[in-house]
Amino acid sequence: MDLLQGLLTRRSIRSYQSHEKISKEELVDLLKAAMQAPSAMNKQPWSFVVVDSPDILEKIEKLHPYAAFVKDAGTAIIVCGNRADSYEEYWKVDPLLAGQNLLLAAHGMGLGACWCGIYPDEARTQTFIKLLGLPENVIPMALIVVGIPSVPFVAPTSRYDTKKVHFNKW
Repeated sequence: MDLLQGLLTRRSIRSYQSHEKISKEELVDLLKAAMQAPSAMNKQPWSFVVVDSPDILEKIEKLHPYAAFVKDAGTAIIVCGNRADSYEEYWKVDPLLAGQNLLLAAHGMGLGACWCGIYPDEARTQTFIKLLGLPENVIPMALIVVGIPSVPFVAPTSRYDTKKVHFNKW
């Protein structure tokens, strides 16, 4: 798939084949793609918690109000920001770029993925810190559910909106 085509056709997938999981090789490829993201001063203030334990996935399903499908997918990747490794406040931005790379890589590989926000919802953030035993300087930013889609892929409609484009000034 050509890169521009991938960008224009990526969509959130919320229905997965519960009997089939992504391979370890696919997982490593997704994480490699995530870690190629741009980063302020190349600090790379990201960490990833990969969850494939059915018990923990079930807990996530109950704790996150928008991740009811995570157990069927079989894999969750929690993208975290590390405040100690960051250039200034970019720990809030750089991990999100890594997450976008991961979503695009999943699409390019024919996998389904869905972004489920954690940060800045304080209650959700604290719930995931406790569930995953994260150190004090590591903040969970997003939960990315990844799996084998159970329905045929349908490209989204174009979101291009000329009213949101300004040249040279507002």
